[in-house]
Amino acid sequence: MNVLYKVESLMKLTKVVINKYKSFLHLQEVGIDEGITRIVGKNESGKTSILEALAKFNYFEDIPTFKFDDSFDFPKNEWKSYQKSGLEDIEVVKCTFELEDALLKEIEADLGKNVFLSKEFSYSVKYKGKNVYSGVIADEKKYITNILDSFDLEDEVKSSINIAKTVKELIVLCEQNEGAAEVLKHIKEKIVQHAYNWANLVEGYIACRYLKVKMPKFWYFDEYFTIPSRISINKMKNEIIDSDFSREEFNTAKALFELANIDIEELSNADSFESFISELEATSNAITDEFLEYWTTNSNLEIKFEIETVIEKNPNNTIMSEDKILNIRIRNTKHRVSLPLKNRSKGFIWFFSFLVWFSKIQNKGSKQYILLLDEPGLNLHASAQKDLLRFIEEKLATEYQVIYTTHSPFMIDSTKLHQVRTVFDSMDPKKGSYISEAIEEKDSDTLFPLQAALGYDIAQNLYISKNNLLVEGPADLLYLTVLSGALESVGRKGLKQDITIVPVGGLDKVATFISLLRGSKLNVVCLLDTFTDQKGKQKVESLIMHQIIKEKNIRFFDEFSNIGGNYADIEDLFEKEEYLQWFNSAFGEHNDISVSDLGTKINQIIPQINKVIGKPRFNHYRPAHKLTQLAWESKQFNPNTLNRFEKMFIEINKLF
Repeated sequence: MNVLYKVESLMKLTKVVINKYKSFLHLQEVGIDEGITRIVGKNESGKTSILEALAKFNYFEDIPTFKFDDSFDFPKNEWKSYQKSGLEDIEVVKCTFELEDALLKEIEADLGKNVFLSKEFSYSVKYKGKNVYSGVIADEKKYITNILDSFDLEDEVKSSINIAKTVKELIVLCEQNEGAAEVLKHIKEKIVQHAYNWANLVEGYIACRYLKVKMPKFWYFDEYFTIPSRISINKMKNEIIDSDFSREEFNTAKALFELANIDIEELSNADSFESFISELEATSNAITDEFLEYWTTNSNLEIKFEIETVIEKNPNNTIMSEDKILNIRIRNTKHRVSLPLKNRSKGFIWFFSFLVWFSKIQNKGSKQYILLLDEPGLNLHASAQKDLLRFIEEKLATEYQVIYTTHSPFMIDSTKLHQVRTVFDSMDPKKGSYISEAIEEKDSDTLFPLQAALGYDIAQNLYISKNNLLVEGPADLLYLTVLSGALESVGRKGLKQDITIVPVGGLDKVATFISLLRGSKLNVVCLLDTFTDQKGKQKVESLIMHQIIKEKNIRFFDEFSNIGGNYADIEDLFEKEEYLQWFNSAFGEHNDISVSDLGTKINQIIPQINKVIGKPRFNHYRPAHKLTQLAWESKQFNPNTLNRFEKMFIEINKLF
């Protein structure tokens, strides 16, 4: 199921830079997906450190656990040299955010048009000292023009202060001109009082008034945040953290009480508990409904609450202490028995605890959060992990950006491998860990979850052999198969029989397939449409740079077409008259298109047809399928077409 992510936040995280944090000895830069970013790596590779660093960047609560401490977080093997060096404070995390249109419009309504000129900005957090904004660009002169136009000023006054190029200059000029008193008051009350004291006060105002307060906060959740099956009300009331009641358990239990709108003090002093249990059960019913929607393992479960009073007496029967304990039990309606929550599986407890935690986030009524999940569903069965993955995609990622770590193949969606980032520990104390957006052949264990996730799809849809020719889609496979057969039928050169054509499902997946197939020690050659997506091109170039694939093994159809220019699709290897025959037969809903209908400004036939039919895209598979149905023989193809394909097949065969 392809999910259309609609994160209703005012800004999105697009890039993260981490430096000198635990195992990351060198600056690491990684792109963040607008919906889900999946961080994959072995145990102890540094996956959790990435989430911790992000949580400490801007955590939703002000607690010591999620604050940077260089004595603890700085790489240990460099700590002494760092102390002695006297270097300036280290920029440990830098996040780049892209502003949504709603926030840009809000700023524009406040300051006027064409004042704020940035679409994105970066914010850096250092171990100590002042944090840094970058990329905040505002036109002070335009703001001055806008603000002066909003006041009814005498021409002489306006002309005397309009010479200011900056807001600080404007303040000085206004102070020297009594006729500008209202302007001065407005600027001081609106801008100066709510701005960082930067050289450009408008930039300082935007950063302070909008960017800082609208910046998403991070929520972190791991297995330690599970809710206990017995909760001491005294410990909740007095926030007593000990070996039996951790800070994480306290936070999750607190989330449950907040959701049920229960006052701990009031519960502590109550003699009757029915109203409290009623509130808790009403809350749990809502959570249970959502829980059972994504817990297909067992749907015969109910969550029950009991409150008991525990009195401790000494040998003289004198009351030493009194406490109230909230017991959480899970009832199986089919077998009509109930068990303490702790007696359920770890996976069940994790899922229930997470839903309590997530419900608290939803209860906040804001989308300005980014969710950090460390090894979610680690103790879940494979099918339950698939349920959890579905929950993440359908419930979480439609409202929030989600970043999670995993080494489980069942927590990887094989159709969304472009969202995967790999973490690799070099095991070299001078190099540390690396984060990569490309799935590079660094370590077979790192790649294993991705290979396993992809394995089923490959087994079902592809026949992988020693020699693999990667193409974009099934239409390419059909054209190459038909033309190879047509050439061979008349004794000419087609594609070698031991080469398997592998459609990867789009240009954006090319880099992923290259890496994974290369990791299996297979021979890989690519035959592709010309890249129009720079990200895809950059990923492939990165693989070439890291010697994952040789540059000569990536070939493009424009090398073999004769349409001119640097762009071509496989359809451009055919004569236009040929291709239009299959297109017209496949798409009866369009009037027959002839060569004379095609424009001359564009050489490629696909965009030419798009322009004629008035659509940005049509199904490229249908004309290819029509060709196979027509079962053309070699003599029916134009000689120029056969020559182009034969030349291409000869070149491809050489590469194997």
